[in-house]
Amino acid sequence: MKFLHRERAALETVMPGLDQQLAGYPLMDLESAGGPGLAAFTKAGGPALLVPAEHGGHGADLLTAVRVQRAIGARSPSLAVATTMHHFSVASLVEAAALSDGLEWMLLAAIAKDRLLLASGFAEGRTGQGILSPNLTARTEGEKVWLSGSKKPCSLARSMNLLTASVTLPGPDGTPQLAIALIPAEAPGVSVRPFWGSPILAAAESDEVVLDDVEVPAELLVRTDVTNDGRLDHLQTVGFVWFELLMTAGYLGAASALVERTLANTKVDAAVRAEAATALEAAVLAVEGLAASTEPIGQDALASALICRYAAQDAINRVLGLTIEALGGMAFISSGDIAYLNSACRALAFHPPSRARMAAPLVDALAGDPLRIP
Repeated sequence: MKFLHRERAALETVMPGLDQQLAGYPLMDLESAGGPGLAAFTKAGGPALLVPAEHGGHGADLLTAVRVQRAIGARSPSLAVATTMHHFSVASLVEAAALSDGLEWMLLAAIAKDRLLLASGFAEGRTGQGILSPNLTARTEGEKVWLSGSKKPCSLARSMNLLTASVTLPGPDGTPQLAIALIPAEAPGVSVRPFWGSPILAAAESDEVVLDDVEVPAELLVRTDVTNDGRLDHLQTVGFVWFELLMTAGYLGAASALVERTLANTKVDAAVRAEAATALEAAVLAVEGLAASTEPIGQDALASALICRYAAQDAINRVLGLTIEALGGMAFISSGDIAYLNSACRALAFHPPSRARMAAPLVDALAGDPLRIP
């Protein structure tokens, strides 16, 4: 049971050579704005991880994807965060393709063939904000739709080929409903502005993407059954389960980088090393257990994914306290890596939906009521 062996083996299977390449860079090079991680990921075929094999991708299942994201997070937390946003969008497209006769399969094939990166324009970055809250406004004329607004922060802002964004459109009966728009990065009216001011996770390219009356072709709009009451349809439920588990795995990977350093330090008491590894692996096993489930993804799975995510936050905080103290002041002083990982790991708490916002909905769900995302 070598630490991180399964995760790195999974990464090597789907993206040969990427782990070794990432390991060859200093952590701070990978984490700096414009670092080499995204280019290496793209060259290794990473954008095709979740694209089904019949469309030219790897067709990775959720368990494999979770292990891959943990392995990447252990090398570069920024890369894990940025690529999770891509995978979230692709997972939603895969589900949409399975449920419709639209052209989603053509886009999936293009993602695999051309190694396209998808940014996500869903609500994110403000702890109290609902993940379903659209940041964009729509102007409609018949079947034509134009979008305006901005998304900040937006990971992959400078490397994206497509932006996926949530927008409210009139449903068949006039009721406002959520739709997913796919917007080419080079479309007229799309621009990127500097936004991310922190050195932490800077390589995730989380800047501001601005849309100024951008036309979205009808074939690049995926309409859902989500209305203003916050109930999730199946497409969104699947996407959010993937999002929560993959993002959690990426941050568990970042914490794994500290645990790995602690395990390798024979000066640290064995009891402390075992406690740190045990706390982390318990959270990993919970995530993997859900990822390996053969039950169809539904509201129960989403509630379980949120529980895994919040439990992982607690485990990570415990691991940070153990490892940073155990590694000692000289390790903290001699390199910026320890302080950096300490800060990066804590950012899981900033991804929506927040624990405080979901407290009442989770209690209701555990009592048997439908889960709502406020």
